Amino acid sequence: MAKDLRSYLDELLEKRPKDVVVVDKEIDPVYEASAIVEKFERENKFPLVFFKNIKGSKIPLVINLGATYERLAISLGSPNVPQMVRDLAHREHQPLPVKEIPAKDAPCKEVILKGEQADLDLLPVLTHNEGDAGAYINAAALICKERGTGAVNVGIYRHQKQGKRQLGLMINPANHGNYVRAEYEDHNEPMEVALCIGHHPALNMAAVSKQAGVGSELEIAGAFLGEPLQVVKAETVNLMVPAHCEIIIEGIVPPKKRQYEGPFGEWPHYYYKEGEQPYIEVTAITMRKNPIYQSIHSAHIEHNIIGAAPRLGSLLKRIQEVVPSTTGVNMPISGAARSHCYISVKKRAEGEPKQAALGALVTDPNIKLVIVVDDDVDVFNETQVLWALAMRFQADRDMVIIPNIIGSHLNPTAYGYNRMEKGAMETKLIFDATKPLPPYDFPKEAQAPDAVLNKIDLGRDTRPYEPGKDDKAITGKN
Repeated sequence: MAKDLRSYLDELLEKRPKDVVVVDKEIDPVYEASAIVEKFERENKFPLVFFKNIKGSKIPLVINLGATYERLAISLGSPNVPQMVRDLAHREHQPLPVKEIPAKDAPCKEVILKGEQADLDLLPVLTHNEGDAGAYINAAALICKERGTGAVNVGIYRHQKQGKRQLGLMINPANHGNYVRAEYEDHNEPMEVALCIGHHPALNMAAVSKQAGVGSELEIAGAFLGEPLQVVKAETVNLMVPAHCEIIIEGIVPPKKRQYEGPFGEWPHYYYKEGEQPYIEVTAITMRKNPIYQSIHSAHIEHNIIGAAPRLGSLLKRIQEVVPSTTGVNMPISGAARSHCYISVKKRAEGEPKQAALGALVTDPNIKLVIVVDDDVDVFNETQVLWALAMRFQADRDMVIIPNIIGSHLNPTAYGYNRMEKGAMETKLIFDATKPLPPYDFPKEAQAPDAVLNKIDLGRDTRPYEPGKDDKAITGKN
């Protein structure tokens, strides 16, 4: 049985049932569904929420699937988050070719709607935050094909519902999908697309991963799945689509046509980017007989986490190509899991930390601040990283400032050629918080001997306090 959204949900219910909550009553798609998730978030809880009844649609909805690294680690079979990052990086080196199957065996072909029947009103598309311009599809992996080469590119963008058969298309200028679209437009040709909604987390993680060129995301999805991604021919566009998706939306992007789009709550947790944007004319919708619609909790923790996890694997892979002694990478939630990057290296030569940082900045333009630490520092422990910055860094020697470089156009402080205008450029910072190499004599960190630490087993050597039994020993009272 091929892996898909349902097989993942089965595994999650078996391994972490307390991570799932269900809403039985009818919920308004305008704000109410996302408000329930936000209410959990304000209590520092991040469950996957399954809505059985969204007003105006017969299709149930799942949201917040990717709000914790631990749930994404389960999808990869990784025992913990640091190992998940290493697994992602390793599997990117081992892409698996897709496997085509006949339409009769493809669940996404159980219902086929074309022409006027391809009505977006059938779907429980959410309006997420109060300043959003309207309802948005935001968890769809968009498939397109590079003009001339035929290379297949996959990415996740935002799609404003602009009518029964029209969706907005807003792509970061630095993303490969935008280069593909622009090339079609330069030749006054439409671009064919397919939006894939509801699949195993491996597909969306592959779509967000940072590859060196256009293409290979579907093969990377297979590597993340641990099996070839099964695909089938689309109905109205010349594309192969994941056969086990819940819902596929097919369409074309007409050249040089625009419609006003936005604003929309984005990963920095701000509303941003509105104006004339390309759009998709829907030509078909195919789906399972009883599909599940998936959404992402935009401008909140899920938006940050589900986008960061695959980036971590790509970053580790690409940075290790430049500095092989790189041992770890993290994009902390304190930087919205996009803007800040922590890298650990087993330093072999002076200058390596800055080289590693440059590798990160080139791999993901969203990153604006990089802190590089020694391999004795856990990049997933922010207190340790900031301690290293405090004790092993001096700004006049160890800081690099890089202005006027492409970054995230969604960051509220990004700027254009004229510094006073909005644009897609940012000023990047590199902090080298590593110790100098010998012969410089850097002080030794205070700790117990390793030989003693290694002998201690906390589960065996300690136990919780027991009321009554321990009171006299601890306080002197009976």
